[in-house]
Formats: sequence, structure tokens, C-alpha cells
Amino acid sequence: MRIVDTHQHLWELDRFQYSWTSGLPVLNRSFNLDDYRQAVAGTDVSKAIFMECDVDAPHGLEEARWAQLLAEENPLIAGIVATASFESEDFSGQLNRLLRLSKLRGLRRVLHTQDDGFSQSSTFRNNLRELPQHGLVFDLCVLSRQLPVAVELVKACPEVSFVLDHCGVPDIKGGAFESWSLQLSELSQCANVVACKVSGLVAYVDRENWNVDTLRPWFDRVVELFGWDRLVWGGDWPVCTVTTDLKTWLETSKELCSGASDSELSKLYYQNAERIYRV
Repeated sequence: MRIVDTHQHLWELDRFQYSWTSGLPVLNRSFNLDDYRQAVAGTDVSKAIFMECDVDAPHGLEEARWAQLLAEENPLIAGIVATASFESEDFSGQLNRLLRLSKLRGLRRVLHTQDDGFSQSSTFRNNLRELPQHGLVFDLCVLSRQLPVAVELVKACPEVSFVLDHCGVPDIKGGAFESWSLQLSELSQCANVVACKVSGLVAYVDRENWNVDTLRPWFDRVVELFGWDRLVWGGDWPVCTVTTDLKTWLETSKELCSGASDSELSKLYYQNAERIYRV
């Protein structure tokens, strides 16, 4: 069964700066497309969505243009989710420049590194409301404790299509299941959250002591809340390598889905992604 990886990062440290990697030695190096090809070699991954990598300002546009060039030369990269400064009065100008990229499918502004009020300004929300007219989705990246803030944002922009990254970043290592589950339930009731991305889960476990059963209750809850029509799969490479390699995450995902039908698996692995990201 083919797989669309909806969360692929690539960065070259001699091209752009990514200050956030400096505290993570395993990630503080370049990860290019050849590295990714090696990571997915022998798997069913046939398409990937390049996900912006929280590049240092003001290089967001340059990063997206670089990803566009990679996509033009490599059909493996089927779409791009770029970054933009939704908090800026110049957002429309940024958006117009990004819209020249034929592979652009969505935008993301990482929120989990910002204070909770960052997305609550009228400027941020008005800029976000520009996306639907261009057929773009917004990848929503928040910490578990910020899920109530995410609910406010989603409800304030009902015409915007949101994809929740990393299942809402649950604290699996800390066992904070109940609070995450309750808050995720409220978010799942918002129809404009068009998908929850099954990605990143292995980044939140006890790295020395985890297995498939560690993740199963969290995965099962996501399926229960969103259903197979609103799930997409993501590798979160190379961030996943903090805990494990991409092939292991793929195999873990398949074990988590062992009770699913072929139809349900098709929705998770490629049908929903192809529809939402238009790839």
C-alpha cells in the first residue's frame, strides 16, 4: 500500500540557520533529500509533503523557494507547507510571494514555541482567514497544554481548514492521558479540523523504555475521536530520529493499525492526504 508522508523535514545548515537544533546534537546537522531517500528505502513511501522547519527569520520565503526547486527536480516531494509571519502586517505580501510556488499546499506558523496569546491577536486571525480563498490548509502545531488555545483559534476561523500536527503533542512519557484526551475531544468536534496527523508520537515517549503498547492507548483515542476519514500519517523525519529511525516508526504504525481494514488503512496512508494536500 502506498504511503504519503505528510510531514517531512529537510534542512541544510550551510544554507539556512535553524537555531532550535543547537540544543539537540542528534539534529544539529544537515538532513538532505538523499538522506531522506535512504531513510525510506525499501518502504511504501511514494510521496512526501515538505514541512517548513522553523527556520530562523527572515529566511522562510527562501526556504520555501528552495523546497520548490527540490520538488521540481524530485517528484517524491509532492507538496510544500511553508512558513509565514501571520503576526505581521506584511503577511499579504508574504503570501503573494509564496503563491508563486506551484507546489504550495499549506502554511504553518509553529505555535508551541510561542506564548499562548500569540495566535489570539486580530492580526494573526485576519491573516489566517486569507488561506481558504487560495485553497491552502493550516498545519496547527501546539503543545498539549495549548489545545484549549487551539480550540479558540479554530472556532474563530471556521472557514479555515486545519490539520493538527503530532496528535496535539501528548505527554506520553509523563502519562498525562486524561487532560490531553479531554482537550483533544473538544478540538475534534470542530468540523474545520479536517485531519489529525498521526506523527511525532515517538518523540514524546521515554526513549529508553517504550514499545507499541506504550503508544496504543493514545493512538486508539485519536482514531476514536477523529475516525479514519480525518487521519493522515506523517514520519516527522528527521525529528523522529531523536528516539528511533523512520522505518521503525513505520513498522510501529503498522502494528498500531493491525486491526484496521484495507479501506481504513488506505484513508490513513494516502487517500486523505491526497485530498487534503491536493497531491
